[in-house]
Amino acid sequence: MSNFVERLKLTHAGAQAIVTAAVAHAQAMGQPQCIAVVDDGCRLMAFLRMDGAKVLSEQSAIRKAMTAASNRAPTGNATPGLDIKLALATDGCVTHLLGGLPIVVFGHVIGGIGVGSGTGEQDVEVAKHALKCLDGTPSFE
Repeated sequence: MSNFVERLKLTHAGAQAIVTAAVAHAQAMGQPQCIAVVDDGCRLMAFLRMDGAKVLSEQSAIRKAMTAASNRAPTGNATPGLDIKLALATDGCVTHLLGGLPIVVFGHVIGGIGVGSGTGEQDVEVAKHALKCLDGTPSFE
């Protein structure tokens, strides 16, 4: 048994490409957004608040990205009531608002994206579109 593993890592260039793709799609929709990208350890790699995006959406976008990366699943699927308990138990670090997706490439979760400031459906649309810029086989579920 080895003491080391080889794994895919999201680069800063990859994180920037995701944000750039998200901004382009949000602009095309006419919906300013806050966009956050975290690595597989939930550390913030890239963030941008577009002109006109809600200031309070900054933290929710970051938390969506962290939750999606940590849970390895899209946000917004928690059982009613459990979402509040999880938020309280994690000092607000876990959220189940729509708009967070894990970044999955070749079957490996390498991070998460969180988008916020539009409706939940708009946030998800921007996140899905942004992940299409990556090499590999992005998965959204």
